[in-house]
Amino acid sequence: MNRSSGPARALPRALPILVVVAALAAPAVATAQVPSTGSPAVDRLLNHFRPADFDRDDEGGAAQPVPDNQLPKPADSPLVAANPGFAGFNGLGILDQTTADDGNQATFEPPDQGLCAGGGEVIEAVNDVIATYDRGGTRTSGPTGFVPFFFPGQHEETFDADGNPVTFGPFVSDPKCYFDPALQRYFVTMLEIDLDPVTGDFLNHSTVQLAVSRTSTPSTDRADWFFYAIDTTNDGTNGTPAHPDCPCLGDQPLIGADQFGFYITTNEFPIDPDNPAFNGAQVYALDKAALTTGTLRMQLIDGTPIPLEEGPAASLQPATSPVAADWVTTNAGTEYLLSSLDFDGTLDNRIATWALTNTSSLQSATPDVHLSHVTIQSETYVFPPDAVQKDGPTPLRDLLNEQTKQGRPFKLLTIAGNDDRMNQVVFTGGHLYGALNTQVDGRRVGLAWFAVTPTLPEGGALGATIARQGYVAVKHASALYPSIAVNAAGHGVMTFSLSGKDVFPSAAYTTIDLANGTGPVHVGGAGTEPIDGLFGYIALGGVSRWGDYSAAVPDADGSLWIATEYVPGGPRDPAENWGTFVGHLVP
Repeated sequence: MNRSSGPARALPRALPILVVVAALAAPAVATAQVPSTGSPAVDRLLNHFRPADFDRDDEGGAAQPVPDNQLPKPADSPLVAANPGFAGFNGLGILDQTTADDGNQATFEPPDQGLCAGGGEVIEAVNDVIATYDRGGTRTSGPTGFVPFFFPGQHEETFDADGNPVTFGPFVSDPKCYFDPALQRYFVTMLEIDLDPVTGDFLNHSTVQLAVSRTSTPSTDRADWFFYAIDTTNDGTNGTPAHPDCPCLGDQPLIGADQFGFYITTNEFPIDPDNPAFNGAQVYALDKAALTTGTLRMQLIDGTPIPLEEGPAASLQPATSPVAADWVTTNAGTEYLLSSLDFDGTLDNRIATWALTNTSSLQSATPDVHLSHVTIQSETYVFPPDAVQKDGPTPLRDLLNEQTKQGRPFKLLTIAGNDDRMNQVVFTGGHLYGALNTQVDGRRVGLAWFAVTPTLPEGGALGATIARQGYVAVKHASALYPSIAVNAAGHGVMTFSLSGKDVFPSAAYTTIDLANGTGPVHVGGAGTEPIDGLFGYIALGGVSRWGDYSAAVPDADGSLWIATEYVPGGPRDPAENWGTFVGHLVP
């Protein structure tokens, strides 16, 4: 779920999505209807489809024009095949999503990626399904729908004989997954908004759902997990603070951990999608060890908003670490975070380093964690455009053009570049690694990455410097949605999606380390056809709502796992053809 960090610039890009959500899930807006294509078969596809986001876009609206002389102009990285230490397999795809929970699943786009590895297994989650695998890629449990996983006895949707939804379960989106190297436990989070079971209307209550495994090798069976609900409504009910314009939701929960705490940050918005208010980032700090025993002990560090230079703090990315030795115990425990600062959807050359200190207090009855930040100069990053893709077979587009008889036919979809928020962050060897989308020369999407060295003397002020930074760009193609994993030896991988006029949407990666920067771009999972999705044609007018984030994680043996969206080909759902690719790299 991807919503705006500011009220003034949110609506233009998001309005079609808001209309579709209102049509499918909020009959209170009586004039909003699912667009009829004139074909009963295609209309049934529409009735099956519900977008995963009402998308007010975290940076808001379409990118503002940026003078060419302000765009990054990095050298293009060579594009090569996967290296010998790499193997991979198809992860969760659209058919896994639609067949889970006996078919009582909405058809969601995009497949936001949750991936974690440890204890000899791998867990992958995408928006509303979760599965486990062994290290060889054999699925060992799932796919399991996230609604029955978190809410036993409930279903995301149920359908009548004509395929029309008749009851609605909670709305779920934005999965994240983490394996703790010390506790040897998995942590899975998910955004949730209550729905009226009859109308599908949004109700005035939201949570972040959290599952913590009871062992190091859980299945997707509920018996293997502890479950918690963190109330993010923040309207003064249920012990929550009374924030302006709430009841609210905690959009796109981001996660991290140190020795003492497990951290969830959100972007807070009113549940009412027509209210453009924004309360900024919220930080939920939890006693990590207590969660593995069935106990929830938490401190909320809130703000309306937390200030950051000339705008509100948003999308604070907490760090994870590959080994427990990386965790900082000075200042009674310290957790680091990164965020970007593009407040108006144009460009910036600053990033913010954040610190949560006194995190050991989370183990007490009166936790007292403190948040501070410092802003530093960085390379320039620019709000990204949408990406093109290679043309090829598009049976859904052909059907739409045949059945609707429109004077202006549906064109090949482009792929949403979304925004330039900071993506996944890892802290190891004294350095924070993070990356984000940026526009590069030639109206392409590229990646800007940063290695930051934070300093925080005992009882002193937070400081930070750029140890190394750079860009990844591919000639005549776009690289989108980076995630970085680095092992304890300092060897890393950055994964992302790759698409261009000669490239079907593919899963790609590059190696990364402090000494050498990034290497050539490897294609791990080659796409076999264009993305051809109903939501892009009908709701977004020709733009595919690609995943908000990829994932990359280390394993205990120092190897690295990646997962990202691509188009695998093969059997597909009539409305969508996205898939995910899971890769394993031995540095």
